[in-house]
Amino acid sequence: MKKLYINTGSFDAVFNNLKESFGGNLKVNVNKVNVNEYKLTIKSKWAKGSISGVRFEKEMSYLSFDLTFNQEVSLSIESNPFSPVFFAYCENGNVLHSFGANGATNCLKKQQSGILSNSSTINSVLYFQSHQQIQFSIIGMPTTIENQEIDFVSQVKKIFTSNSGNYIYIGDKNHKIEEKFQKLKILPNQGALRYVLMKSILREILELEIAQHSYNYLTPFVPILNFAVKQLSEIKKLSDIGFGHIIAPALYLKRNLQARTLKGKLLELEPYNQKLAS
Repeated sequence: MKKLYINTGSFDAVFNNLKESFGGNLKVNVNKVNVNEYKLTIKSKWAKGSISGVRFEKEMSYLSFDLTFNQEVSLSIESNPFSPVFFAYCENGNVLHSFGANGATNCLKKQQSGILSNSSTINSVLYFQSHQQIQFSIIGMPTTIENQEIDFVSQVKKIFTSNSGNYIYIGDKNHKIEEKFQKLKILPNQGALRYVLMKSILREILELEIAQHSYNYLTPFVPILNFAVKQLSEIKKLSDIGFGHIIAPALYLKRNLQARTLKGKLLELEPYNQKLAS
């Protein structure tokens, strides 16, 4: 088994570490909307495929892996100083995880989503099988740096972190989350509109995860609608298409939900049954 180590920090450092470990060609696209996009194309004795990523300044990051390893690989990832919560989705193959080399192993299988946070000094370790195509994506949400959406970040931190420092959840197949990740594949190849749409879809995935882990069904949709209206407004600035007929229903539903919230008539659901390892 090939053992690799990733020293977390800046996005540049992460991709440079990956390049040193696997070899390949790294391209970085720096654009005018404060979003940097990375793509590492790999064809070496260790693996073939690609790793791509996008970092949204102080808000979230997105990584997509499409790799076939020529031997079994363990990837030890240093605990991140920003204590991010990672939301993962496996499209193909299996990804195994443990806290530390000797920790209990959890398996993220095809079409499953998982959530991971690690604020301890123990590294997270990912294990990959050989000669099997592995496709999975990770959304990272930092919880300890200044963020424009403090309420949303605090909600993520409250639900998806543990006092022990280690939290992992493996969920069942979720068609809505699967659909969102499929939408990421058909975005425009370039331009400001690409990143506005990408950010909107990634945020919707996080909201879906929060919704299915919350006791209240309607509460999570208020920030969804706030964010949707904001993103649609940004898209409108970037396109000549008229979006008034789309924004109007969102605004109406937002006002309706806010009114119901003030009257205390929110619908309660049974607690979601979590599989928690700490």
